[in-house]
Amino acid sequence: MALGLAGTFALGFYMADLSLSPTKLKLYSYHKWAGITLLLFALARLAWRVGHPAPGLPEGMPAIQRLAAHAAHWVLYGLMLGIPLSGWLMSSAQGFPVVWFGLVPLPDLVAKNKELGVVLGQIHVILNYCLLAVVLVHIVAALKHHFIDNDGLLGRMLPWIKR
Repeated sequence: MALGLAGTFALGFYMADLSLSPTKLKLYSYHKWAGITLLLFALARLAWRVGHPAPGLPEGMPAIQRLAAHAAHWVLYGLMLGIPLSGWLMSSAQGFPVVWFGLVPLPDLVAKNKELGVVLGQIHVILNYCLLAVVLVHIVAALKHHFIDNDGLLGRMLPWIKR
């Protein structure tokens, strides 16, 4: 899922400044397909998480770090849902249909409204940069736990990493 998020982010960043062309339209379609697929994966992951709680955090972890870890995970889930939904809403408001893999037309979530489309586009971009920031902080925190705290936390996320 992380690679899908990174790839979709990179594609969105790249295609945003392209001039209107068949290539740009094709890339937008791919971006939408990936976004809807990631939305479905995020929903499946949340459903799975309900019945399979995450392993406990290390015993010696300070309460503030525990709170930050739980908050970061909920923010990540919120962004994994909010980003594709904001993109879908933006497409609907701008009058561009979302057709998943070119086969499954998805319903418009809002009526066509150019001004709303602009606002939703800004929200979509802001949410993506928020995701980037939270992921970077998450990576730094995981590396801190591995190299400074030596508490095995990174090994839980990446099983091939040894303590």
